[in-house]
Amino acid sequence: MEKSYLIREVEEKDFATIIALIKEFAHFEKRPDKMTNSLERLQKEKDYFNCWVVENKEGTIIGYVTYFFSYHTWTGKSLYMDDLYVQAQYRGQGIGSALLDKIIQYAKDTKCQKVRWQVSDWNKAAQHFYQQLGAEIEGGELICNLYL
Repeated sequence: MEKSYLIREVEEKDFATIIALIKEFAHFEKRPDKMTNSLERLQKEKDYFNCWVVENKEGTIIGYVTYFFSYHTWTGKSLYMDDLYVQAQYRGQGIGSALLDKIIQYAKDTKCQKVRWQVSDWNKAAQHFYQQLGAEIEGGELICNLYL
């Protein structure tokens, strides 16, 4: 079966679309007030932005995954998957799995010891999906943010 999508690295020309998708994702996560990033900030901070986008056959970006490297003292070099988002009408077609496979393979290729990400406690479908892949979902730690 031929894939109906293409995964590629983000380009600066994609940034406006990515910001719109990040806003969609924030609404999906029921936290639109927390999305304070902007196109201007993303352009200024582009050296820190690691992202792959998914295009449909028409060349429209329909999803993305963002990531960065981190170092965890207990395990070593890690890849942190910050966002994985596919627009609702494209879910259930294996696109999210393909993005996750891309992240996992990239982590292996870059000699990471683990891939880490968060999942909302209310998103049982995502939790089940991640557990089927072999991910361990741990509780007990709370997120701390100090906004500057």
